[in-house]
Amino acid sequence: MVTKAGILSSKRTSSRFSSSSADPLRRPAAAVMLRLFVICFFLFPLALASESDHKYQVDDRVILWVNKVGPYNNPQETYNYYSLPFCRPPGDAAHKWGGLGEVLGGNELIDSQVDIKFKKNVEKKTICSLELDEAKVKQFKEAIENSYWFEFFIDDLPLWRFVGEVHADKNNDNKHLLFTNKYFVIKYNGDKIIHVNLTQESAKPLVEGRVLDMTYSVKWIPTNVSFARRFDVYLDYPFFEHQIHWFSVFNSFMMVIFLTGLVSMILMRTLRNDYAKYAREDDDLETLERDVSEESGWKLVHGDVFRPPRNLALLSAVVGTGAQLAMLILLVIVFAIVGTLYIGRGAIVTTFIVCYAFTSFISGYVSGGMYSRHGGKTWIKAMILTASLFPFMCFGIGFILNTIAIFYGSLAAIPFGTMVVVFVIWAFISFPLALLGTVIGRNWSGVPNNPCRVKTIPRPIPEKKWYLKPSVISLMGGLLPFGSIFIEMYFVFTSFWNYKVYYVYGFMLLVFLILIIVTICVTIVGTYFLLNAENYHWQWTSFFSAASTAFYVYLYSIYYYHVKTKMSGFFQTSFYFGYTLMLCLGLGLLCGAVGYLGSKSFVRRIYRNIKCD
Repeated sequence: MVTKAGILSSKRTSSRFSSSSADPLRRPAAAVMLRLFVICFFLFPLALASESDHKYQVDDRVILWVNKVGPYNNPQETYNYYSLPFCRPPGDAAHKWGGLGEVLGGNELIDSQVDIKFKKNVEKKTICSLELDEAKVKQFKEAIENSYWFEFFIDDLPLWRFVGEVHADKNNDNKHLLFTNKYFVIKYNGDKIIHVNLTQESAKPLVEGRVLDMTYSVKWIPTNVSFARRFDVYLDYPFFEHQIHWFSVFNSFMMVIFLTGLVSMILMRTLRNDYAKYAREDDDLETLERDVSEESGWKLVHGDVFRPPRNLALLSAVVGTGAQLAMLILLVIVFAIVGTLYIGRGAIVTTFIVCYAFTSFISGYVSGGMYSRHGGKTWIKAMILTASLFPFMCFGIGFILNTIAIFYGSLAAIPFGTMVVVFVIWAFISFPLALLGTVIGRNWSGVPNNPCRVKTIPRPIPEKKWYLKPSVISLMGGLLPFGSIFIEMYFVFTSFWNYKVYYVYGFMLLVFLILIIVTICVTIVGTYFLLNAENYHWQWTSFFSAASTAFYVYLYSIYYYHVKTKMSGFFQTSFYFGYTLMLCLGLGLLCGAVGYLGSKSFVRRIYRNIKCD
């Protein structure tokens, strides 16, 4: 199978189908905002379509777009293609501004003005004559030594190749060679381009004062492959559909069955016995007094278990945000399965941002209802915290990374116009929906309905063994959920950091559902242990017990960085751990909210069946 990694390492060529829309993300802010609203409300269904119908007539011009260059081992460290002294097109070259996700992904397509026409072969034609001076030789040598690769696009199909290569001569001295001829093999079916292959030839040594003729050749070949299947060749089936991938999902599924069975068998059996003893009314006085004196565990804290937790506004905000993220991930996965978003440049990121904005109602509703049920008074503070917590955490990390990218002059730097667009989405869509959700949540689900009355004086919490402390329960709670997604995290990390296209969103959906179930089961067990230790501060413990999954994912990312990648340099290291931190923050909020909501249902269920004073 053809992948970007395979192409660059084996000197073969591949491509990825992608889509774009001509959003002027680096134009004035007013025009950007106007265009944004049009896209969000009217044109979003077209985001997966190309700006053209991909149909050509004979002799129609086919544009070769140049995009970026960068060191192969550092995927995010990319620069403008013409940051290297390649042949520049005369005059002002046309730019192709993509959608929101495409710009956030660090793409900037420029028309190379190379003369390619549909179905017209080109034997060998000169692009320009490149005169090598000392500065140009130095730039090219540094790029070749760092394994720089570049990316082109033809009809939204990308091409990846290395800038040059290093050969050792007879004296074992390294000789830097620059490829001077680009040979395009373009396959077509009827009036549409199906596949593009790029082979580089005529490697010439870099010698100061020498003039190199940069040339290209084009060959057109008919094919029977349909347009709808033109992206299949770039999906790495052996990697993603390997037996170990199937086995990991099956293993996680068996973990779910075992864990749910364990929870049902042990907890329900124990609780049934507790109910039976606690509800006895026809025993003699001596037996009843003995049972009451022997009572311990979760039954004794029924007057405190529904006490409002500490930092109620913060807990409401993180639970509401986590509930939103859970729905958001589910929606994006479903859209990716139905709409094959992986074929679009930045389509996943665009979908994520738009869906996040429109699911903000969920965070407000969950947070507002929870805050009101526990008697919170400053609901506006809780609402603002809910609407801004996760976006501002990501903004803080993104601001630091963007500063680094600007310092390095990288395409990873987010333009000001794009930042305005993201802010407008949050301010005019996400924030109002969070406010609406908070108001509705307070009025529809904000009435206290606890099974047991909260006592005036809090019950003292006795000292217990170390393994029943909230900190230990919280830390151990994330192990099994992490184990259920461990293998899938490897595939996700590899696709993002090692140039593979992730397309098995069916696997991801199964693993996501397994993660939800395992998280709920583990958190319920932890909450039961905590209540049996007569500790009624279960709310934050249940949240952190589930959220600790993200801690283990971050530890795994450190291992992956040192063992599975060859990344180096401050730039790439910052981006790797910065992006991973964003992922883990979101995962922690998601799992924490799921764990809390599952534990809340469990706690309400068990205390509903006992006699509360």
